[in-house]
Amino acid sequence: MPRDNPASDFPSDFELLQISQGPREGLLTLQDHPYIKRVTQQRKVFRTLKFTDSGDPAAPCNDTRWTPKWQSSRPLRRTSLSLSAGFWHATGRHSSRRLLRAIPRHVAQILQADVLWQIGHTGAGVKVAVFDTGLNEKHPHFKNVKERTNWTNEKTLDDGLGHGTFVAGVIASMRECQGFAPDSELHIFRVFTNNQVSYTSWFLDAFNYAILKKIDVLNLSIGGPDFMDHPFVDKVWELTANKVIMVSAIGNDGPLYGTLNNPADQMDVIGVGGIDFEDNIAKFSSRGMTTWELPGGYGRVKPDIVTYGSSVRGSGMKEGCRSLSGTSVASPVVAGAVTLLVSTVQNRELVNPASMKQALIASARRLPGVNMFEQGHGKLDLLKAYQVLNSYRPQASLSPSYIDLTECPYMWPYCSQPIYYGGMPTIVNVTILNGMGVTGRIVDKPVWHPYLTQSGDHIDVAISYSPVLWPWAGYLAISISVAKKAASWEGIAQGHVMITVASPAENDSKASGELTSTVKLPVKVKIIPTPPRSKRVLWDQYHNLRYPPGYFPRDNLRMKNDPLDWNGDHIHTNFRDMYQHLRSMGYFVEVLGAPITCFDASQYGTLLMVDSEEEYFPEEIGKLRRDIDNGLSLIVFSDWYNTSVMRKVKFYDENTRQWWMPDTGGANIPALNDLISVWGMAFSDGLYEGDFTMAEHDMYYASGCSIAKFPEDGIVIAHTLKDQGLEVLKQETAVVDNVPILGLYQTPSDGGGRIALYGDSNCIDDSHRQKDCFWLLDSLLQFTSYGTTSPSFSHSKNRLPSPTGKDRPLPERLEGNHLYRYSKVLEAHLGDPKPRPLPACPHLSWAKPQPVNETAPSNLWKHQKLLSIETDKVALPMLGANRPQVRPLSPGESGAWDIPGGIMPGRYNQDVGQTIPVFAFLGAMVVLAFFVVQITKTKSKPKRRKPRVKRPQFLQPPHTAKTPTV
Repeated sequence: MPRDNPASDFPSDFELLQISQGPREGLLTLQDHPYIKRVTQQRKVFRTLKFTDSGDPAAPCNDTRWTPKWQSSRPLRRTSLSLSAGFWHATGRHSSRRLLRAIPRHVAQILQADVLWQIGHTGAGVKVAVFDTGLNEKHPHFKNVKERTNWTNEKTLDDGLGHGTFVAGVIASMRECQGFAPDSELHIFRVFTNNQVSYTSWFLDAFNYAILKKIDVLNLSIGGPDFMDHPFVDKVWELTANKVIMVSAIGNDGPLYGTLNNPADQMDVIGVGGIDFEDNIAKFSSRGMTTWELPGGYGRVKPDIVTYGSSVRGSGMKEGCRSLSGTSVASPVVAGAVTLLVSTVQNRELVNPASMKQALIASARRLPGVNMFEQGHGKLDLLKAYQVLNSYRPQASLSPSYIDLTECPYMWPYCSQPIYYGGMPTIVNVTILNGMGVTGRIVDKPVWHPYLTQSGDHIDVAISYSPVLWPWAGYLAISISVAKKAASWEGIAQGHVMITVASPAENDSKASGELTSTVKLPVKVKIIPTPPRSKRVLWDQYHNLRYPPGYFPRDNLRMKNDPLDWNGDHIHTNFRDMYQHLRSMGYFVEVLGAPITCFDASQYGTLLMVDSEEEYFPEEIGKLRRDIDNGLSLIVFSDWYNTSVMRKVKFYDENTRQWWMPDTGGANIPALNDLISVWGMAFSDGLYEGDFTMAEHDMYYASGCSIAKFPEDGIVIAHTLKDQGLEVLKQETAVVDNVPILGLYQTPSDGGGRIALYGDSNCIDDSHRQKDCFWLLDSLLQFTSYGTTSPSFSHSKNRLPSPTGKDRPLPERLEGNHLYRYSKVLEAHLGDPKPRPLPACPHLSWAKPQPVNETAPSNLWKHQKLLSIETDKVALPMLGANRPQVRPLSPGESGAWDIPGGIMPGRYNQDVGQTIPVFAFLGAMVVLAFFVVQITKTKSKPKRRKPRVKRPQFLQPPHTAKTPTV
């Protein structure tokens, strides 16, 4: 296919092909070719621009019409839950990038960029690229636009939306709403059309061109959840490997956790979150952790840094200023700051994506009362970053720079639960940043040094790490367990891990040709005696699947603008509130990231399965039966599964000309039924919703299923609900009485466990929860852990005889589904997919301890330096003498430096900056003279003597202090 853009004059590392005949055979031929790395379908990006001007009317939220054509797009904003025409139509398998909501204030001077302007740093000589919606020619705010390029299929370079102009203005505007680096070279890449459409190939060509142009800083105010869009991710790695510092918005899907957007969630990219001008984390800002590593591992800390992103002022589309909010605003704030910082460094060889990120996070100001998955390393501090960067020497560092499982709230969730013997290992995923070179390695092995004087020998540590650090970064996974000798011990244990990083030296004359850097990672944990079995709950993470890579639909079908299940289904992401509640009730919650065959059931009271989409190995089914016979209990929160509805929520992929079906429903009911069938239980394919009252609690059933089959001696609770399946399929409304939704059962074996089933997980899921049912979870845990049945269940007027499963057939798996492509259990097979061989259980290799006789400080954060530098050697100019007064601008007000002719930063301060202190001094002298005259007059008046009057004696009431007035 022809690619008519500026990159077509240069060699390319990819081709865009259209296979018109025999697509399958042609595809296989390409995939088998030895010179071809990967064949990926072209993906169309069709996203509504995510920015809001202040004062825009809110979107309607009460439209509840269902339409035959279901339209699908990733969420515009989480607060909009309306159902309207065109429901769940989508393109590109939801892998696409989107412009993040860009929803007023003069931000460059608030962050004290003018201090650096005064000493002559204005971004000169730095090439900054803005990938967005373009920029109009001869815009009055910009004086140094080196190049405008168009990568779309529209024949224009201009910005028809205003998003790209605003972003460019925050970085490099020269007047009115000034940017950080007005003298920088602006390279405008128009990668979105006026209809907010783009393609992966447009980005790849534009990225290649940016490498050829030797761009220094690149701002990308777009994002999406698809971290498995391989061509895009690979190209971002290639960009940063070529010393392009990429700054990207972390996403506008907050306050929900597990909502990080790509590419901001990559280790080599600076991911930016948003705060308001009161230093509160913006509600819209996405939260960590990363979900790449699930289910077996644990996510990384993101965002890297936060800055102002709420009601910020920037350039209007043609002239003037406007006020917007979003991480789409916060990203260019950091990109502008980075551009300005690069221009301050004399030796540009020291500046690379790793060293810049190291400087930003080492200088960031931590926000009080906010955890690391909300703020990263803290708020951008431009002047401190300037000091760090200009005293920087190449080295490795860690993010986070220490592990303190006792420090709350910053180290949440690690600090929320102490560790104990027999528990699942606590995994901390640390990022290694290598400022010495684009590639590096860890020398020998990391070494674990327990502190003998601080009980460091009471913990075991296992360490895994990236074999190669590229580009500029790698991972260091620390798994921490309690030693057997501390099974009944309580206290604090400390130690540290030492790692040495080596990188090939550029232009180095040493024989070895390597630079090395040794980094210390302090570790501090709180240990308690092992809790009783009844208090220990095990969360099944292994059988939760999410987008990407497969099409796994949302559990609540009402959420048309957020149709994908992409938050990880982890207790620290979209089940965070449930986890916090269980901890407040005294339960200890651990995560199982391996098959059911890989845990000791005698240690746990309850296995909690919520919204499971994965299949089960036959060995898992057999082991769970034995475990429950021996006292383990099971709670299952299910969701909808209906093959007719699954066919209804399919969508058409315009790139492949194919219809894409969901790989499961909200949960994989056929697989769950296989798991629980041995006890005579099963879920149905009914799909219900509605409000009801249970045990005097208001409840909402959101796209849940019913119980089709249950043992006769069990307890079954039923309620009246609406048939949502009928509403989706035929747009008809029907009310169904006595829908069985809750079941409780005591297994008959001696000492056997208990089983509880509920047909909907939305009431404990943070994603779209309307009414929580944590009280129900408490009651079910009382039943499973202690055998206590609430009278509100056993004597409920809604209790019905157990269903026998004869009313309707049990749900079958959707014919032709592609779950095997993404499953850890199934593999492709002629006919039906078959289970893979059961994988071996993970076994950690514990590091050999090398004890040291050291004592660690009680506060690791205050004593741990993130970088080995001396910032005191870098002096800042005096802030008082020449620094102009800066205050926030009200909407519509002209900038403080909106002087005719556009006086540029670095040149305008000489007269204005010196005049302000003179007027201030004269004003102060006038006020002082006035008070001196008043005091003199008072003293010169003769005093009048008052006659003494004899007053009667009264009992005085207690003297009440006066309240001072302001």
